[in-house]
Amino acid sequence: MKKVLLGLLAASLATFSAWADEVTLNPDHPDKHVVVKGDTLWDISEHFLQSPWLWPEIWHVNPQIANPHLIYPGDVVRLIYLDGKPRLTVERSDIVKLSPKIRESANDGAIPAIPLDAISAFLSRSRIVGLDEMDGAPYVIAGEETRLILGANDTLYARGEFNTEEDAWGVYRRGQLYIDPETEEVLGMQALDIGGLRLTDLDNDVATMAVTRAGEEVRIEDRLLPHEQRPIESSYFPSAPSSEIEGWVLAVEGGVKNAGKMDVVVVNKGDRDGLKSGNVLAIYKQGETVKDRIKGDMVTLPEERVGIAMVFRTFDKVSYALVLEADRPLDLLDRVRNP
Repeated sequence: MKKVLLGLLAASLATFSAWADEVTLNPDHPDKHVVVKGDTLWDISEHFLQSPWLWPEIWHVNPQIANPHLIYPGDVVRLIYLDGKPRLTVERSDIVKLSPKIRESANDGAIPAIPLDAISAFLSRSRIVGLDEMDGAPYVIAGEETRLILGANDTLYARGEFNTEEDAWGVYRRGQLYIDPETEEVLGMQALDIGGLRLTDLDNDVATMAVTRAGEEVRIEDRLLPHEQRPIESSYFPSAPSSEIEGWVLAVEGGVKNAGKMDVVVVNKGDRDGLKSGNVLAIYKQGETVKDRIKGDMVTLPEERVGIAMVFRTFDKVSYALVLEADRPLDLLDRVRNP
């Protein structure tokens, strides 16, 4: 994750979209913000905007700055007005003269769009798979010298169908089963990452594997899945989903029932519903049912918008999202929909 950088997609940022009319500045916004280590674009935009996810709508590309798509600590973000409309611009902290050598800096110094340390494990190793995929996966049958618990640099034996062209494997343990609360469809199973393996030998359906990484102890009956060949997202461009989304918070990572800011949640919508990385979802809490003491009947109060989450990884039927705003604790089965 060292080289994760922010891509602001200049062509999109230089123009307004249909959401531009919805951009509202914070009443007490500053005129400028000096970027410090640990900032994210979301944090910076919160200083200026009531809805920070709309920052691409007012971000103005400065053609005088080399590589204007990256923002670094020490840079100054200013709020200006062009043709009567607000724009955010960036002034490089070390500009001396305009030349191709204005700045030399590694990409990993750029600030990210969202806190990447909160989601890095979910980007690289965590998976949600079909129930059949987990049931049919190879499994650990024994350790070297018949040991039952193994760790890094140990040797283990696994049984199942192996693709001989794949030598890198992951060890997973069964996690939560995700079921749609409305349709009761099985949406997938969480595959808990345990470690990494390298295939060293194969004798019929029994493989000899070297444990190359172990986040926790590898156990008998843990499942093996091929190393996932997928690109790691290097940028998150906030946007509304392209289709109408009406879903639910299925789970909070860590096995707890409530979520807050910077927690990862699982929602029951994914690739098949048109969700993509960077899509922003509003979170709503169902209104309580109270008794009308005058009429004597029960009344359900209106839903309340209580948070914002950004999708950062999608699967076929579910997605991971990072909670970026939370006015109060979020609960399982809170609703999610277009912002």
